[in-house]
Amino acid sequence: MKLGLGLYRALLNRETLRFARQAGATHIVVHLPGQFARGQSKIITADQANRGFGISEADDPIWTPEGLRDLKAMINAEGLTLEALENFAPAHWYDVLLDGPRRAEQMERLKRILRDVGKLGIRTVGYNFSVAGVWGRTEGSFARGGARSVGFQDPAQPPIPAGMVWNMVYDPDRFDPDNPRGTVGRVGREEIWRRLALFLREMMPVAEEAGVKLALHPDDPPLPELRGAARLVYHPDHFQHVLDLQPSPMNAIEFCVGTVSEMAGADVYAAVDRYSRAGRIAYVHLRNVRGKVPHYHETFVDDGDTDMLRVLKILHDNGFDGVIIPDHTPLLTCDAPWHAGMAYALGWLRAALTAIEQG
Repeated sequence: MKLGLGLYRALLNRETLRFARQAGATHIVVHLPGQFARGQSKIITADQANRGFGISEADDPIWTPEGLRDLKAMINAEGLTLEALENFAPAHWYDVLLDGPRRAEQMERLKRILRDVGKLGIRTVGYNFSVAGVWGRTEGSFARGGARSVGFQDPAQPPIPAGMVWNMVYDPDRFDPDNPRGTVGRVGREEIWRRLALFLREMMPVAEEAGVKLALHPDDPPLPELRGAARLVYHPDHFQHVLDLQPSPMNAIEFCVGTVSEMAGADVYAAVDRYSRAGRIAYVHLRNVRGKVPHYHETFVDDGDTDMLRVLKILHDNGFDGVIIPDHTPLLTCDAPWHAGMAYALGWLRAALTAIEQG
């Protein structure tokens, strides 16, 4: 198994890459949905949760062949491997998610991106096929010793304003959270599955041609519905339905241990065993939590409801040899809270992997 670090857009610089290498990571997963509205961490205020993570721009140069080439070169220059890109920009596929008038045009752009990714030798594109996206988490001193982390406490769910999808703004002219000019409207369960099935049917031949896995992230928070939009994977069994839609080795899972642990009625160890034994996990997010939907908090990797050593042992025993990243983590009380939190998680993971692999 390989140790990686996931980096959001504001952290894509040589200094953070050197930090990753110094902390023991060998691989990088880059999260590229667009520019976040605030800061360098994923800590979310209540106001930000309602107004979205930020603005997604369709002409973002990082998504061009040259931008992706330069991104990979910057990562390689620091002795690291670019393992995966995570999440298409909402501005590139909002009508794929919403089944809108520009769907066909946007699908062609996604196919071009996938071919560009394959030409660069990047193995995986992770994605979250969701209208509401990640929404509703708030910040608090929830983790050990009062460390700042995020939680979900069953908030009221306003409808999704027009101009927003995946909790990001793709049309600033239409988006107004205070005085919405319409809403996205309700999306039922059968409809969201129909949209995913169509997406996979069109994308999978391109993924196979390009040699790039499309890896689905489960819904977080894992509720059957969020803000009027049905969700796809809010129980581990739903992963199998995704895999059955297109029985290709390029149709894979982005296995988020924290999200699966949050799921009502889920056995996270059985899910890890089932899908790693089948060889369908592209890479792993490792994050610990306490509680389940609709009430949970994120914790340090060694301090939640899930026995992470047991999870890693299952992965090892089933021959998983992919990348594991610590996902997000509580912020330590110091001058560099994100870096300290990630250094703690990476150090714990490196020690745990070494102990397991040496038997």
